[in-house]
Amino acid sequence: MTDSERAPTHNSTDPEKAPFETSSVETEEVAFDPVLEKSWRKIDFFVLPVVAMFYLLSFLDRTNFANARVAGLQQDLKMTNNGYSIALTVTYIPYIVAELPSNLVLKAVGPNLMLPTMLTLWGIITTLQGVVKNYAGLLACRFFLGLCEGGVFPGLVLYLSFWYPRRQLQSRVSAFFSTASLSGAFSGILAFGIVQMNGVGHRPGWAWIFILEGLFTFLFGLSTYITLPRSPAYARFLNEKEKAYVMSRLRETGATGFNEEVDAFSWREVGQAFTLPQVWFLALIFFFDGVLVYGLAYFTPSIVAGLGFINANAQLFSVPPFAVAFVGTVITSYISDRYGCRGYVTIFAGVLATVGFAMFLAVKSVHVKYGSLFLSITGAYVAAPALSTWSANNAAPYTRRATAIAIGFIMTNSGGILATWLLGSLSPPPLYTKATITLLIFSILMIIFTILNIVFLTFQNKQKAEIRATTSRENEKPGLGDHSAWFVYSL
Repeated sequence: MTDSERAPTHNSTDPEKAPFETSSVETEEVAFDPVLEKSWRKIDFFVLPVVAMFYLLSFLDRTNFANARVAGLQQDLKMTNNGYSIALTVTYIPYIVAELPSNLVLKAVGPNLMLPTMLTLWGIITTLQGVVKNYAGLLACRFFLGLCEGGVFPGLVLYLSFWYPRRQLQSRVSAFFSTASLSGAFSGILAFGIVQMNGVGHRPGWAWIFILEGLFTFLFGLSTYITLPRSPAYARFLNEKEKAYVMSRLRETGATGFNEEVDAFSWREVGQAFTLPQVWFLALIFFFDGVLVYGLAYFTPSIVAGLGFINANAQLFSVPPFAVAFVGTVITSYISDRYGCRGYVTIFAGVLATVGFAMFLAVKSVHVKYGSLFLSITGAYVAAPALSTWSANNAAPYTRRATAIAIGFIMTNSGGILATWLLGSLSPPPLYTKATITLLIFSILMIIFTILNIVFLTFQNKQKAEIRATTSRENEKPGLGDHSAWFVYSL
């Protein structure tokens, strides 16, 4: 067991060091139990599919806009390229505004109520996009869609951190984030089939994309009021012994505080998150990757169409790169959890994206340009779960972690705003030369700032090791969270 996963000493008055009590029995360190370790598999079975579907539908209900554009949305509503970019930007502004407050109140309201409500509401709004008659109506729908979805991704990462120890988190974050790349593949296939309904009910094919996908989201959202548990303590699929073991392991490994006092909301902890250097290193990387992820999510069908594929085939040919990205995300997340190498996975992702964009920029062959999408899309999507988990792993207690996660996603979606203009208006199709150069530079900057963050965290861990060698935890100032010498940063 590493230093970061050792149980703290429990003979002080520090809430972070207080013992976890169950049935009035104190446990100083949780003994590894191979039978009770199967509790995580139960959680995987009951929690992960619901969370994964949440994010798949979230991403599907945002990126179907790109499929609708290829299917005739832009022409029917008489949108210019600037108008299309404005429609995307209108989604991101409330999305960004909602992320931090949503994360701060998630635990108080209860994720089992807050997340299903957001899902149900955005299902209704997505459906309404299919009945709009003009551009103004579309903008109104996009605004409220962003408002309802803003807290979803940071909320899901925070929610999963309630359930899994730090070293087990990325493979689970990947399990739901990889559905984003899966939705990129699935949306193309789905859109190809749905647009065949063109004219049904006197509605164009693009309208049916919104209507059918929105109705499914609405119905699934209603079901999650029943299927999404609040926390391990409320999980009906775990018996009392399994609940006690899971909660003890979470506290022992620093995934949660040792009591409610530690994890209680505090404005001081919100402010502390803004002072963490690793948060701002990651914030920049989140921004760069956000431009990559959303640029490719929103414009891949248009990029493929620009390579000479007709509209229907553009939907289908956008599928394979996202399918490869899905596989790559799952494999790299397993490696990251197995070896604790969040930063190195991010560097690998940056290298893939760099090579992909360089190929698209330098080579004239249509086939090579299409092949480059396999590298750039995979690189962009592989980085996202690694960054999300890295952010969650390296901030404590709860409020500080919730704020750090929200900062990362605010920056991600700020990158999304740039992406909507970069590929939508500032860099014309079909080659998107200015956009490709920008994305190439951002991929390189991802690598550079990831290296800087690894160096910083390594230095911090060495300083903490020196402190641990010369003092005991009982002598440490209480309430330090991730500043504690006994909190070892993930690399």
